[in-house]
Amino acid sequence: MAQDPGMRGEKIYECDLALTGVTDYGVSMDDILAGKQAVPLQGARFDLHIDGPCQGRLSGRQHGVDYLRMRADGRIDLDLHVIVDTDDGHRIALSGDGQAALRNGEPVVDIFANIRLTTASKEYAWVNQRQIWSVGTGDLATRRIRVTAYMQ
Repeated sequence: MAQDPGMRGEKIYECDLALTGVTDYGVSMDDILAGKQAVPLQGARFDLHIDGPCQGRLSGRQHGVDYLRMRADGRIDLDLHVIVDTDDGHRIALSGDGQAALRNGEPVVDIFANIRLTTASKEYAWVNQRQIWSVGTGDLATRRIRVTAYMQ
């Protein structure tokens, strides 16, 4: 597998995910991004539903939810709960946490996450013992998220 010269470790997948739905709790994410409303002092919670293909050593489809919390100071906390259905018929649980940061004046976020993969599948037992991290970008206007994950 090719390695990104800026990251250490083996690249294990790249995902092109669609944001398929947003559940909000009292304030619209679109209104915040458009500048129509400020993030409340207590923050705002959004459930971002994602789905899309992944390519690499771990190829298949990811689908699940990011229970995102947008803080009034601009920080975005991630709480990922995703299912990975591999191309060869196995299932892997993906959980993770991390941060995203809105780019100034754009509806784009830079994503940094720590990932935990768990499965009882013998073919993918290697994921249970490895540290995984991911970086990516999310374009909230087009509702597309690109993520690359690396394994130490």
